[in-house]
Amino acid sequence: MPFTREQFFDVFAAYNTALWPGAVALWIASVLICALMLRASGRSAGRVISALLAIHWAWSGLAYHVTFFTRINPAAWLFAAMFLVQAGLLLWTAVVKGRLRFTTTHSAWTFVAQAFIAYALVYPAINAAQHLSVSRIPTFGVPCPTTIFTAGLLMIGNPHLWRLSAIPIIWSAIAGSAAFSLGVHADYALPVAAVALVASSFRQSGIPNEDREETGHDDDRSKSLRPARRKRSS
Repeated sequence: MPFTREQFFDVFAAYNTALWPGAVALWIASVLICALMLRASGRSAGRVISALLAIHWAWSGLAYHVTFFTRINPAAWLFAAMFLVQAGLLLWTAVVKGRLRFTTTHSAWTFVAQAFIAYALVYPAINAAQHLSVSRIPTFGVPCPTTIFTAGLLMIGNPHLWRLSAIPIIWSAIAGSAAFSLGVHADYALPVAAVALVASSFRQSGIPNEDREETGHDDDRSKSLRPARRKRSS
């Protein structure tokens, strides 16, 4: 690892000092949007939540990786690119094309997903309790709570799109392994969230969700054409 534990937490101190208003605003927006939009399952709600996730990933990529983490780790430039790609995928797939909706049920998967969402929102408090500090700790808007937050929401996303899950899973592996050596106990949830996201994506057997969605649209179109064909034949 090209940096020490002290340097790592110094980065968070600089981030929190410079950007705490933005982190607080992002946290408030996340709480309000999740509380309001998760009650609806329509395409508009899906676009709003997906736009929020895109902002999370762009913020982590630019405000954290590019602005601060590159000071101690050259690999942060690659990490920033990953996060911006994820933001772009969310914008194109879920906001522009509207392919992602979020639905809550009374299933165990929904409970697990909501637990990860709640965990990400209280993530700063968990770190504050562990490190007895509110400045030299990972707070909100940084990569790890962003990934946990995203995993929870994608678990209740419909359909389950692997293109939106790949980067969060990869980052969970990268940062989850570093959490043990750096002593960030709150990040131990990263590999757990990744495993849960993979498992939830596989919970439906048969046609992959992307293919099932497209097949469903084709079936709907064919059904709508059948009456017209019958009329012409009669």
